[in-house]
Amino acid sequence: MVSPRACVHKLASALPLLLTLWDLHFEGAECGINAEVEKQLEMGKKLLAAGQLADALSHFHAAIEGDSDNYLAYYRRATVYLAMGKSKAAIRDLSKVVELKQDFTSARLQRGHLLLKQGKFDEAEEDFQRVLQSSSSDKEQAEARSQLMKSNEMKHLHSQAQSAYLQGDYYSAIGLLDEILNVCVWDAELRELRADCYIKEGEPGKAVGDLKAAAKLKSDNTEAFYKISIIYYQLGDHELSLSEVRECLKLDQDHKECFSHYKQIKKLNKQIVSAEDFIREERYQDAIDKYETVMKTETQVPVYTTRAKERICYCLSKNQQSTEAIRLCTEVLTLEPDNVNALKSRAEAYLLEEQYEEAIRDYETAKEHSDNDQQLQDDLEKAQRMLKQSQKRDYYKILGVKRNAKKQEIVKAYRKLAMQWHPDNFQDEEEKKKAEKKFIDIAAAKEVLTDPDMRRKFDAGEDPLDAESQQGGGNPFHRGWNSWQGFDPFSSGGPFKFKFHFN
Repeated sequence: MVSPRACVHKLASALPLLLTLWDLHFEGAECGINAEVEKQLEMGKKLLAAGQLADALSHFHAAIEGDSDNYLAYYRRATVYLAMGKSKAAIRDLSKVVELKQDFTSARLQRGHLLLKQGKFDEAEEDFQRVLQSSSSDKEQAEARSQLMKSNEMKHLHSQAQSAYLQGDYYSAIGLLDEILNVCVWDAELRELRADCYIKEGEPGKAVGDLKAAAKLKSDNTEAFYKISIIYYQLGDHELSLSEVRECLKLDQDHKECFSHYKQIKKLNKQIVSAEDFIREERYQDAIDKYETVMKTETQVPVYTTRAKERICYCLSKNQQSTEAIRLCTEVLTLEPDNVNALKSRAEAYLLEEQYEEAIRDYETAKEHSDNDQQLQDDLEKAQRMLKQSQKRDYYKILGVKRNAKKQEIVKAYRKLAMQWHPDNFQDEEEKKKAEKKFIDIAAAKEVLTDPDMRRKFDAGEDPLDAESQQGGGNPFHRGWNSWQGFDPFSSGGPFKFKFHFN
């Protein structure tokens, strides 16, 4: 039996060998870890050079997981973050690099650049000063001095901009902020300040870009989304306004102002969408009623009243309520003389009222403000043909009916005039000849206006009974007085016939 003393003696003699084996085991493991980290860094470097940023990033993540004290892995990951536009993540990694290796001036210089872009002048200047105090290269020293001077200049301009803003000189403040933001592109507060200046200068549209940038640069920036929504709403873009206020509520569903504004836009948007659906279905009176509701819903922002009147004007014109259309379109054009939609709608109403010159004038004005609108060009040419036609023979005027007259009205007017101007009613030869000509015109007018195809041609500015207009030879529709003898002026296509007999 082996004694305990002998066991202890043998263990003690073997201990140095065991410790050596233990050390070799962990040394091998560490070498394996370092080799894996180097492999990940090398793969990431190649992918970064190839522009495959997402893949490169995953390799640098793996390298840092393998060695959380590898400053080079953090530095290279910061480079990828910068290329991806993730400046905040890049600054975090660069700060870790500086913490791990304080004499790594490239990282400190790079962080100073980013801090300056964020408008953090004091922090940026500290980095540039540390580079100048180090044993960095001449190139890095020169770069640090240049950036330090730029930072001092931006601080001075920032002070001037703040002063101009507080004094109410928003125009000067905008000019100064323009210069600063060329350098400090990621400063959310400066962008919000410039946006406020634009709003106070009466140029809210210009503020949107700065506010959108501020919403991205500053996390949970509900105020920026709210302001953007309000601007779009006041500019009359209810759809974009609704989209932006929803972004605000995604960040904070209990945001008081955003929720109140959301309810108002949603109600208004629903009414406008409904009105436009009616227009697409050609239910013009329903659309008019709905747009009148829109004007009652929003009374504080004038643009919605103007847009509603513009659309009502269009509906009235399409509904052939020409007098009301002209009145309402004129109201809109008094406020917006270059409103193409109102000009087109009023021109269409003028055509119904046979005011061709006025219609042409509106179409020409609209054309000046609407390039490459073929429909507008076609409408203008149609109005010009109708003017020319009116100077020749106008079948609507002959029968004394409006252009939107129904067939029943046309037949009624024809019967009355045919009875009045029938040549049998006149004994004097001169008067009879005049009556014959008049009767021919009346009969021709009835023929054209009661035939859908012929009336469509005439409404488009083409006379279906005019040989020159038809661009042909003899016209089969052109008739003399003899061809109308025996024609029943009171027939509307039924079995009843009645013939006139002439001496």
